[in-house]
Amino acid sequence: MGAQLRVYKRRIRSVTATKKITKAMEMIAASRVVKAQRKVAASTPYATELTRAVTAVAGGSNTKHPLTTEPENPTRAAVLLLTSDRGLAGAFNSNAIKAAERLTAKLEAEGKEVVSYIVGRRGVAHYNFRERKIAESFTGFTDEPSYADAKKVAAPLIEAIETETAEGGVDELHIVYTEFVSMMTQTAIEARLLPLSLDEVAAEATPKGEILPLFDFEPSAEDVLDALLPRYVESRIYNALLQSAASKHAATRRAMKSATDNAGELIETLTRLANQARQAEITQEISEIVGGASALADATAGSDR
Repeated sequence: MGAQLRVYKRRIRSVTATKKITKAMEMIAASRVVKAQRKVAASTPYATELTRAVTAVAGGSNTKHPLTTEPENPTRAAVLLLTSDRGLAGAFNSNAIKAAERLTAKLEAEGKEVVSYIVGRRGVAHYNFRERKIAESFTGFTDEPSYADAKKVAAPLIEAIETETAEGGVDELHIVYTEFVSMMTQTAIEARLLPLSLDEVAAEATPKGEILPLFDFEPSAEDVLDALLPRYVESRIYNALLQSAASKHAATRRAMKSATDNAGELIETLTRLANQARQAEITQEISEIVGGASALADATAGSDR
């Protein structure tokens, strides 16, 4: 019984230490998700106004820009997958990876060659383990992404969309990331960034019933599009990075809270088992003492006779 009691006590100490760690990680994630939410809210107006500007230029001119014109026979598509550098976030990374795999299968079924770009060590490890080709990967900033990080991610993608497919370019650019809906809900979604669907972009950027103003473009609408569209891609990727970071912190907080609660329940169970083991040990010792006293009394009585 003594050995079993020591095992319970050792497990209680171990689980208690783990509970302290998960509680600390839960508190850290809770503070980080608030900061990430603020960044998402701050980046939204810029992305919205930039979208309105792109819509105004593309819709207010007859310019056939390669980034706003649907290719007749698209053959190659780039898919940017946003994951995290760290785990301990429940199904956060696996959901994003599954969404990317579904999108990849859909594009391949349409006869398109898919070129993968990955953000986050978890996504890179997943693709490397399965020996899937990665055009380019980016790691080290997923917890607190900056606009400079978004520009670094966007640069090769913009270059690829501006290059002819015969020379290694792509016809379409898709992104897969986790949208932050609330502290309890984060949804892995996919969206096409380029070529722009002007009707969808206009509906997203312009409130219902509002009419876009008319513009004159200098030196030309095409030059304006050349300047605006890379910024549009950068702002969209930056917003997606912030959404993904907020979602990751929320998922970590939820996972760590669940782990902390489970650790508390396990400690209660182990404490109850330890108490039972100690009680059984005490009962056994009392029984041994009573039995020994009874045997001694019987022996004494026998010698008196």
